Amino acid sequence: MCKLNDQLLEGKTALVTGGGGLLGQVFCESLANSGAQVIVADIDGAAAEKVAHAVNTKYAGKAISIQCDVSDPKSVGAMVKDIEATETQVDVLINNAATKTNNLDDFFEPFETFTLKTWQEVNAINLDGMFLVAQAIGNHMIKNETRGSIVQISSIYGVNAPDKRIYEGSEYNGRPINTPAVYSVSKAGVIALSNYLAAYWGDKGLRINTISPGGVFSGQNTEFVDRYSERIPMRRMGNADELTGALLLLASDKSSYMTGQNIVIDGGLSVW
Repeated sequence: MCKLNDQLLEGKTALVTGGGGLLGQVFCESLANSGAQVIVADIDGAAAEKVAHAVNTKYAGKAISIQCDVSDPKSVGAMVKDIEATETQVDVLINNAATKTNNLDDFFEPFETFTLKTWQEVNAINLDGMFLVAQAIGNHMIKNETRGSIVQISSIYGVNAPDKRIYEGSEYNGRPINTPAVYSVSKAGVIALSNYLAAYWGDKGLRINTISPGGVFSGQNTEFVDRYSERIPMRRMGNADELTGALLLLASDKSSYMTGQNIVIDGGLSVW
């Protein structure tokens, strides 16, 4: 686990949306390892509870779970009310929740036949959800006069267009894959939202930054891994725990004069 200091976030509370997912669970453990109390939020309440249990097994009393649909204003509002009811003050928001929808056939449909319905479903989580949670937790921080940190998770494909050649013969869980336009557009929107909020809330003591990961290995087939790695100066895909150094830096007071920045962690893909 990449870490700056074991107790870098001692005394702080961090909320992680999408905390039950691939990146989210790694983020939760890293934050707890650095001393933070962690609120694991996910639309899948069971997944959130599982991650919180795993964190508590390793770092006793460091995590609680909460079910939240970030695309639903009422659900987001209920999450904040539940947090405030325990007199908890959120110091750090890791705005991480994202989706490929429940229908991967629709998600991986070519652009020419991609439906507006699927476009809207993805943006409802990837972008609208970012807005709703940032708004609600930002207001919570301002009300509590917290000098808070909001870290929003984008993607290298919010910065650069995907290279279609990587996906020739590529599969994930036995099905062909690609990166649809809606993913790139939604992730580019995350960066723009972060920049806007950094300027808008700068005088409120809130810092808003973005992390844009490159490809993280999560079970893609050999063809994909080989093709992707050929495009990377470091000649490999990343691992989820290689994002945590930047995460802890942005979450902590070590980056107290840093806002409106997008840290790209892509093994060098974007230099070409």
